[in-house]
Amino acid sequence: RRKLHDVKFGIALGALNSHFHVDATDEAERLGYESVWLPEHLVLPVRMSRSPHPGDEHPPVPPTTPVFDAFAYLGFLAGRTRHVRLGTHVYNLGLRHPFISARAVQTLDVLSDGRVEFGIGAGWLEEEWRAVGLDFDTRGRRVDEAIEVCKRLWTEPEVAYDGEFFRFDAVAFEPKPMQQPWPPILIGGESGAALRRAARAGDGWIGMGHTFESAVGQIARLRELRGEYGRDAPSFQICLGGPVTSADDVRRWEEIGVTRLIVSPWRRSPEAIDGMRRFADLVRLEPRTEGSQSD
Repeated sequence: RRKLHDVKFGIALGALNSHFHVDATDEAERLGYESVWLPEHLVLPVRMSRSPHPGDEHPPVPPTTPVFDAFAYLGFLAGRTRHVRLGTHVYNLGLRHPFISARAVQTLDVLSDGRVEFGIGAGWLEEEWRAVGLDFDTRGRRVDEAIEVCKRLWTEPEVAYDGEFFRFDAVAFEPKPMQQPWPPILIGGESGAALRRAARAGDGWIGMGHTFESAVGQIARLRELRGEYGRDAPSFQICLGGPVTSADDVRRWEEIGVTRLIVSPWRRSPEAIDGMRRFADLVRLEPRTEGSQSD
């Protein structure tokens, strides 16, 4: 089928009951979706406040929501697939020492033959930070240091570091990731601080659910910030969720600068496979056949 667009399409596994993750990934691989995206929390406290959605006061998930180790789960999915990329949407980087995060990403990237998209965030759930004994108010600075350490571990033969949160003498870190200089680091969040971090240190930005109107302002601000930081490379990714009801919608997203839409074209989890097939037809995805090459 003739391509209508250059926008890539990923599947939001977090919008599904976890019992359907494997089937949805298998079907995403077959239908030609570019990626699947797994949400992540280290722990969900029983009492939660705040929300990742600006203006909302209540958490969007109950504390009994099933949660899995993102890299163990994505590693399992990597072993079932050959083409579809594997993303975190998003990983709470500041809750771990960067040695842990860098090793998990490196391992998945090597074993998947370079299919990792490393979506990260500073986190919105204050009680999760309290549960592990970390100061929620320093999360942004901690994430900034962790990004810097990970990048150095992935690219340098020896790394020593003396920061505010992380300090260590020279270490070696091998092997390096398959993707060089590192797997794409996509920074999530809608706040001014998140946009600045994405523009300054990210290879892309992951937004939340948007309308065309709401996305335009965020994308324009990212362009402005990237110019300020001297980082206007065209390879910068803009990933978000948004409505697609026609090919014209896809073109409109592309025109405002979106490079990937992370979609969940179903109302209920049991309807996911049928919804993915209808959406694939709508946007003219090319089904993969046995022996086809990865994009």
